[in-house]
Amino acid sequence: MAARPDNTHQARLLRLLRDEGARSRAELGEVVQLSRSKLALELDRLVTLGLVESAGLAVSRGGRRSGIMRVASRVRFVGIDIGATSIDVAVTNGELEVLGHLSTPADVRDGPAIILDQALELLGKLRAKGVATEINGAGIGLPGPVSFREGMPIAPPIMPGWDRFPVLEAMSQELRCPVLVDNDVNVMALGESHAGLARSVDNFLLVKIGTGIGCGIVVNGEIYRGVSGSAGDIGHIRVDDRGPTCSCGNTGCLEALFGGTALARDAVVAARSGRSPFLAERLSETGALTAQDVAAAATAGDAVAGQMIREGGRHIGKVLASLVSFFNPGLVIIAGEVADLGHILLAQIRSVVYQRSLPLATGNLPIVLSELGGTAGVIGATRLISDHVFSGTHA
Repeated sequence: MAARPDNTHQARLLRLLRDEGARSRAELGEVVQLSRSKLALELDRLVTLGLVESAGLAVSRGGRRSGIMRVASRVRFVGIDIGATSIDVAVTNGELEVLGHLSTPADVRDGPAIILDQALELLGKLRAKGVATEINGAGIGLPGPVSFREGMPIAPPIMPGWDRFPVLEAMSQELRCPVLVDNDVNVMALGESHAGLARSVDNFLLVKIGTGIGCGIVVNGEIYRGVSGSAGDIGHIRVDDRGPTCSCGNTGCLEALFGGTALARDAVVAARSGRSPFLAERLSETGALTAQDVAAAATAGDAVAGQMIREGGRHIGKVLASLVSFFNPGLVIIAGEVADLGHILLAQIRSVVYQRSLPLATGNLPIVLSELGGTAGVIGATRLISDHVFSGTHA
């Protein structure tokens, strides 16, 4: 089992070095407010554990030069981001810099045995490249409701065969290291908090628009999961009582109106009806349509595709406007594959939110597209597990 800090002082030092990079002993002492002897004791213990190492000497501040400390170069974390149609796996160092990243198309409906084996295969390829020997911990994001305490999905609508599958237990046994499992949107929000546009924002929302739709809620720098772990599942808020049937069994859910599956469905209808010549031609060439095809059609000036995106933006905006008035976030980030529809979608969402939400809530509210792209999930997964490993508790 990988080493862990012994107490909260060591945990605070590790997180500081992870988030801020190498620091001199003098600088560390000023931040954590420990005496020189106590600081030396805690740092020496972390060195013994193999979690911290020396990185030379700092510039003199008028006396003896202080030693620079950093997270040990051998520390490795693994991030696994399982989506509805893809798997991403990354290995980072102790400062959560990505050292290797692989992805592959996948269908989460194939079930946990196949999907987790595919994730482990990607990790094996990364390890074969020499980016990791010992692993200090692994974080996993799943595209459905997750019991964070138990580390397993609970009745996930788009994941047949996954209900109550012990993902945490299975992957802990495979990897022989600490593992945490969370909803993929929460993990993406952590990624944005660590390395994205939300680095300096303590309260924000991340809306992922992919095959499904979810919302990561960050309060005072921490993920808010709710009592049972289902907070932020906005894809199943009812928007239209007469709308289409959703994968959850209800009708008119936001996800059923504008998730990736819904957009592909509507694109096929537009193609077959002849309303969209661009989509009709693309359908005849490929036999299927995706959100990316709709984006391409809109870029080419296809009026129907543009209308589909604007209508979807209105649906998202209506739900988000209520959330903004209720939560009063400092930032809203739009992410996910369908978010690649870009500024047509973003403009519509902004318009509806700014029109419908309270002026006090939107007066200084940026609504932006994620800049992390496909790395938000894997970085967030490593942030999740590093928070746990560097916590100073051994529960």
